[in-house]
Amino acid sequence: MTNEEKAGVETALRAAQARCGAPVVCVLARASANYEAPPLIWSAVVALAAPWPLLFFTDLSAERIFIAQLAIFLVALGLLSLPGLRLRLTPGAVRRAHAHRAALEQFVIRGVTHCAERNGVLIYVSLAERYARIVADDGAARAIGQNEWRAIVDRLTGDMKTGATAKALIGAATGCGDLLARHFPAREAAAPVSQRFHML
Repeated sequence: MTNEEKAGVETALRAAQARCGAPVVCVLARASANYEAPPLIWSAVVALAAPWPLLFFTDLSAERIFIAQLAIFLVALGLLSLPGLRLRLTPGAVRRAHAHRAALEQFVIRGVTHCAERNGVLIYVSLAERYARIVADDGAARAIGQNEWRAIVDRLTGDMKTGATAKALIGAATGCGDLLARHFPAREAAAPVSQRFHML
């Protein structure tokens, strides 16, 4: 995203908060986790399987087989640790679980809960997992149905698929502001939020 696009998202978030008096924060992450375990596991599996054909079909000594096994492990680990492969080796359910947990962590870290009416909202997008979620505090979650939040997420993910990241985030911020304004009209200033748009 360009600096101009970032500024556009921040402006949309500020406008959304001004209309409803509730904190509206957005986090855009490259990935929700490092996924270091799958390359280690698969490299170990390959290395453990490697000695058997060497034992049956060659006359190599145990020492040379061990060295070959270690080399195979290191090469496999290097290849499987490439970002694209590392992500593909991780099951989809695990990726979603990491993204879900990261969204909840960011909800707390970014201070979205510091509003008396408990109506703050976090828009969380993780690019690597192709994951988007709106986390609403208790007051906002009670007032606004899940299907209404889902409609905003569906539009957000649809725009993201076309590569229009800034447009997608601006639309989500505007949609959240519209929803919150219907149930929480701006009567008092929302809890102060120093920065509303974060890129990780």
